[in-house]
Order: sequence, then C-alpha cells, then structure tokens
Amino acid sequence: MQTVLITGAASGIGRETALLFAQAGWQCVLVDHNEQALRAVGASLPAPASAAHVLRTIDLTDAQQVATLREGTPALDAVLNNAGMSDASNTPLVEQVPTQMERLLALNLAAPAAVVEACAPLLKPGARIVNVSSGAGLNAIPWRGAYSPSKAGLIAQTRALAKAHPEWSAIVLCPGFVRTELVAALIEAGRLPPERAVAKIPLGRMAAPQEMAQALFFLGSEGAAPLAGEILAVNGGSSIYGGSQAFAPATLETLPFDLPTQLDVVGDGAGAWQALASAAPSTPHYSASLDVSTLHATGSLLRAVHQAAIRFAQQHAQQASLTVLLPPDTDGAWQNAGDGAAARMLVATLACEWGSRALRINAVQVPAGIDAQSLQPLLRFVSGAAAQYLTGQTLACRGPR
Repeated sequence: MQTVLITGAASGIGRETALLFAQAGWQCVLVDHNEQALRAVGASLPAPASAAHVLRTIDLTDAQQVATLREGTPALDAVLNNAGMSDASNTPLVEQVPTQMERLLALNLAAPAAVVEACAPLLKPGARIVNVSSGAGLNAIPWRGAYSPSKAGLIAQTRALAKAHPEWSAIVLCPGFVRTELVAALIEAGRLPPERAVAKIPLGRMAAPQEMAQALFFLGSEGAAPLAGEILAVNGGSSIYGGSQAFAPATLETLPFDLPTQLDVVGDGAGAWQALASAAPSTPHYSASLDVSTLHATGSLLRAVHQAAIRFAQQHAQQASLTVLLPPDTDGAWQNAGDGAAARMLVATLACEWGSRALRINAVQVPAGIDAQSLQPLLRFVSGAAAQYLTGQTLACRGPR
C-alpha cells in the first residue's frame, strides 16, 4: 500500500486530492489546522485495505508542531505541500510592517521546507515531493502583499531541493485561476465578473478544484518522476499569454476528467513510441495526438512543430489535445540557437490561438535514448482528459538515474 501526506487537506483542492488518493487505495496522512473540518474529511474517505488514514491537526506556521510529523507518521511515497494563504488586505507593500507578512511567509515558504525536513527519515527512495506554488509565483500580482514573492521563493526552493536530493523527485505545481468556493461566491455576489476573470486565459475559463486535484494525484505518482525539478503550470495558458486582446468566456463544457483517451501516435511508424498508442470506445472519448516526427526533424524544429500543428488541426475541430516531443537543447552553432526557443514559443502561441475551441497543445522535451515506456504515464496524463486545463507548456524530462 502506498502512502501520501497532504497538507491543507481539510478543504478545497486538498480535500479533493485526498479523495482521489483514497479512492485509488492509498493511505492518506491528512494535515490541517482545522480539526473539525479535518475529521469530517477523514470520515468521508474510503478506508484503505490494511491501515487507517492518519489525521494530524497542526499549525504549519509553528516549526515545533511541524517537527512532530515524524512521530507516528508511516513511511511515505509522496508529500504534497498544498497548504497556503493569500493576503486580502489590499495594503501596498511599503505600508506593510514585517509582522504583517510573517504568517504568510511562514506558511507559504518556510512550512514546505520544514515539512520535508521533518519527514525526511520517512521518505522512501524515489518519493515524490510536490510543492504547490501559484501563477503568482511566475508573474507578479500587486496589492496582495508578499504572496507573489512567497510563491516565487517556493519555486526556487523546490528546484534547489531537486538538485540537493536527486534520490527524491521534487516538483512544483503552479495552479492558475481556480473556481474555489470563495471565487464562486464572489461571482454570484456580482463582485467578480466572469468575463474579467477569464480575459487573459486562452481556454476562456477558470479551473475546477478537481482539476488541480487530478494534477496533484498524477504528480504524487511514480509516473511523475521524470519531471523532477520542473514546474507544471496548470493554468489554462495564462502564464504564456502576452497579448492585449481579451479572451471571451468559454462556450464548451469541460469533459469528464475520467473520460477514456484515444491516443494516436504520429510520425513513428512501427517504432517504440507507437506502442504508447491507445484505443478508446467509439463514444464517448477524449481525442489526443502524440506527434513524434518532431524528434526526427532534420531541418528546422520550428517548421516541424508547425507541420505537426497543421496535421492536427486538419483532423480536430475542438476539445482535443496535441503533444509534441522535442529533443533537448544542444550546444550547436550559435546561429542555430534560436530554433528550439522559437519552436517552444510556437507551441505557446498556438495554445493561445486554439483556446476558444478547447484545443490544447503542449511539448515534452525528452533526453536522447530514453525508454519510451518510462514516459507513458506522463504522456498519458498530459494528453488526456484529466489535464484539460494544461496548455501551451513545454516540460523538460530528466533522463534515468
């Protein structure tokens, strides 16, 4: 039986994530400061076969309380640092005194490191450590105090952890605009017009909390190991958009996250990647294409990605995904150094142009000689229905250790 520790487990994304893990038979160690809500979540989860879920009421801003996690906690396959807070005071930074920021920084930046340190003796080899940052860690959001700085710091902290401890897989999740209970209440009260909320999101909608839970469920699994040190930005494309045109609200309903995926592999003939293709029932299913021809491009990588996009667009009108495989960057002639960056920006640009039709495109950089089967879980997730809010991203995989 596998075991996962989830902080901030009593509500929102943490609660939805715990449900996915419990349904899959994992033992969950649920951590939150709200004891009553935590007990309610624990009671609602299906029990694992051979052990009970563990509930820990802890204030994560208190380092001494965090240190007690190593006592009574079972060996761990994954740690998900999901707990966090924002600053709703709307106070300019220069008008804030240090004490106003202390609790936010303690929870958002210091607590994830403290949790990992406390749990280090419990982590199994290959354990996944997933720190939940935010789109605010990629692009500054003003008038929210130290929220953006704390989330940017968490990204850097996670990447440093990945380098310092290659025996684990440390990964960052950067959620975009999620329609939490609070956001839904603001919309219903007329305080947050939906069209303003999605104006800079190519997919034209906010994410459901369950979509972030799907991402955390994948990142906590063994299949996420190739993403060690990487950022998974599940934000509908908002982090890759730089235009001034406002996107209209989406008109297509999100498909069920557990919909079977019809994955077609293009450009590999009878090669090893072809074995990743999967058929799905005729109806209903989610259509996806994995284009491998870009790995074998003899000329411009940009042009190869463009041709892959043309082929995909000729076959799919809406609600489908294209994943292109890219070679890693190499130290070639300086004149050719821009080709890879241009190809990656083309992926981002296509994601913005396709968003209104819920057509997604992502790229995955793969090391030379990697075993195709080792990337099957990652590619199935990126291309499938569980990742419908993931678009315009380029993910770099590490090679086998």
